[in-house]
Amino acid sequence: MKADNSAIAVLSIADDSHRRASRGSLLAGAGVLSFSGSLPATALAMRGFDPYLVAIGRAVLAALVAVICLRAAGAPLLPPRAHLRAYALIVLGVVIGFPLFSGLALAAGATTAHSAVVVGLLPAATAVFAVLRAGERPRPLFWTACAAGALSITVFTLTRGTGRFAGADVLLVLALLSAAVGYTEGGRLARETPGWRVISYALVLAAPITVPVTAVLAVVTPLEPSAESLAGFAYVGLVSMFLGFIPWYAGLAMGGIARAGQIQLAQPLLNLVWAWLLLHEEIGAATIAAALAVLVCVAVTQASRRRPGVGT
Repeated sequence: MKADNSAIAVLSIADDSHRRASRGSLLAGAGVLSFSGSLPATALAMRGFDPYLVAIGRAVLAALVAVICLRAAGAPLLPPRAHLRAYALIVLGVVIGFPLFSGLALAAGATTAHSAVVVGLLPAATAVFAVLRAGERPRPLFWTACAAGALSITVFTLTRGTGRFAGADVLLVLALLSAAVGYTEGGRLARETPGWRVISYALVLAAPITVPVTAVLAVVTPLEPSAESLAGFAYVGLVSMFLGFIPWYAGLAMGGIARAGQIQLAQPLLNLVWAWLLLHEEIGAATIAAALAVLVCVAVTQASRRRPGVGT
């Protein structure tokens, strides 16, 4: 009888773990959908504003919303001191680093399609940092699918662009590393703190830097606001910098940083879908083939999980 009860308990734990991981993947998917418009929106915002102003100013807009949310929830404006180091890494990674480096890459001549290399390689980089910082141990099959997905995205993006790496790619690599660090630290903290509070605390901590820098940039840089540039700025400030992180961090915490992070392999292809829907750009057979290859890789990474009690 004890053996039967133990077996039932193990199966129940496995079932709960599977449901939690599935919910994490769905939440991460909602975050990826939100982030998929970031690069096009950044390009639109830079038609009316300086790249530095777009990169830093978006954090100020998001910080205003974060303060309102924290106050409304009765939560403190600052995180516990014990977690300040992790929040500092989030600030450097996703509040300042990724927006700044990716925006400068676009300003340096990188196209939105070519910049998708960053997003294509980001899940692999995030998985590496999940091992180094979050103690996760994905299975070998996960790494194989992860590498295949990154390779598919890289080859596809390069064949659509110049076919080679350009000078702006240095900035894209810096953006890639910045985001991977910020995602990992945020996913770790979201295991104990709701995702919306994680990104809110990071934005508030960054405010002593972002607010004065934005004020100075607004004075010394040319401003040519238009409907499209304002819309782009509003998107990166409200969606990319705040709302998207709420399901994203929650998904990383629930589904595992490495595993749930692989959902982002679909983001470059989502960028192309937005281009097709909004800009009427043609999507050919190569795009469809790449999409199918990436979906297969994502499915494998989502299925490759260790049993309960063995790694992640």
